[in-house]
Amino acid sequence: MNTPTPLPDEGQSPEMAHPCVLCFNSNDPSGAGGLTADILAMSSVGAHVLAICTGSYVRDTAEVFDHVAVEDETVDEQARTILEDIAVQVIKIGFCGSPDVLSTVAEICADYADVPVVAYMPSLSWWQDDPIDDYQDAFMELVLPQTTVLVGNHSTLWRWLLPDWGSDRTPSARDLAKAAAEKGVPYTFVTGMPQTGGQHLENALATPLNVMVSETIERFDAVFTGTGDTLSAALAGLLAMGDDLEAAAGEALGYLDGSLDAGFRPGMGHAVADRLFWAHSIDDNSEFEDDDTAATAEDFSLPGHQTRH
Repeated sequence: MNTPTPLPDEGQSPEMAHPCVLCFNSNDPSGAGGLTADILAMSSVGAHVLAICTGSYVRDTAEVFDHVAVEDETVDEQARTILEDIAVQVIKIGFCGSPDVLSTVAEICADYADVPVVAYMPSLSWWQDDPIDDYQDAFMELVLPQTTVLVGNHSTLWRWLLPDWGSDRTPSARDLAKAAAEKGVPYTFVTGMPQTGGQHLENALATPLNVMVSETIERFDAVFTGTGDTLSAALAGLLAMGDDLEAAAGEALGYLDGSLDAGFRPGMGHAVADRLFWAHSIDDNSEFEDDDTAATAEDFSLPGHQTRH
């Protein structure tokens, strides 16, 4: 038997090198968000994803029924093993499932303090109140001090960061950025801020002092799942590719817009962003348009085994 020749440790050309993002997130069986969104979005912008599984949702395209968390020791072993082998340019944090896992992730971020961190706070409305409070408290105290850019929907961040907001007006991106900055976050990326009239939404990257990037979009007729995962993943990937923050934010918003424009409904629930929209040509489905019969398992069956013993 021939012994394979090991690859050399050195001598890779620049074309062979891809910036790497260490990504903590949960598996999403619907493909709408979670690690699926991270891998597709980051790969689309040119980054290589080091996917650390923190658990798995039990869900369909309409709703989340439960979440099964991975033990914090297992998350730690996954991450530290790969970090000993591969240098990372960015760390991206999605849903981690439990305060214990958040503590582990925060310790890893602290050990690699020179690596920027993009942290996404998803909507947790499917969960019970006590787990939500425990998770968000741990995120605020442990993860936010390590975070470079916090990403979240306007209503989610409002309820979490400014629970005692007393003004008649809704908090702006700068208001939310100020609240996040009190925990050590220099930049906050707020999505889905309602505009006057209700037909448009604003997405904005802000600091307590100014709005760095702003985009106003028209509301989609469809309800999408996984948009926050897609945006935060694209942002992390673009930062790993070397874009400055403002350019990365603008490109990530453009990528999200393209993904939503090409969105589809794979099931009976919400629509899903098509994160590979850029790879499809206009005529990709033309060969199937005139065929009324869908392929079945029999069309791909192997010929029968005729060997006799």
